[in-house]
Amino acid sequence: MTTTWRHLPAPAREIAAAATDAVAAARERDPEAYDLAVARLGAAERSGLVLGAVVRLLLEESHPDGLDGEDVRQVLERCVRGVAPWRPDVDPHVVLVLLAGALGVYDPVDDEMPPDPPDLARHAPLLVADLIAATGRPLDGYLAAAFTEIERTERQD
Repeated sequence: MTTTWRHLPAPAREIAAAATDAVAAARERDPEAYDLAVARLGAAERSGLVLGAVVRLLLEESHPDGLDGEDVRQVLERCVRGVAPWRPDVDPHVVLVLLAGALGVYDPVDDEMPPDPPDLARHAPLLVADLIAATGRPLDGYLAAAFTEIERTERQD
């Protein structure tokens, strides 16, 4: 674990460690390690909030001029096609929901079949791993930025 997480409370450190393990397993295409890490993520209450912030930060960095529908489609296709050979259960709809949620344009009320939290937890690290590969930067900085952003938002509320 990196030193940037030492100051965080235990639940946040567990989310960071589980997310790091899940993304590493996704990048290595290791189904067993991935399933174990995803189970830990699914048990962590706010992991979705953290991974959503990481996805948003990655999207903002990789598309500094903003995203349009074509950009979202390309990210969705690249992620699903890259993952499908080792995770044939990947659901493009869930990945799209993760993208839309990170961008703040998803409303579960409008979705006839919204994904359940375990589906979101199973797919989020796949999307993060894909976006990390596209940026070529380590996950640690994005996790630290996500926690900082969440803390700042909660203090303002």
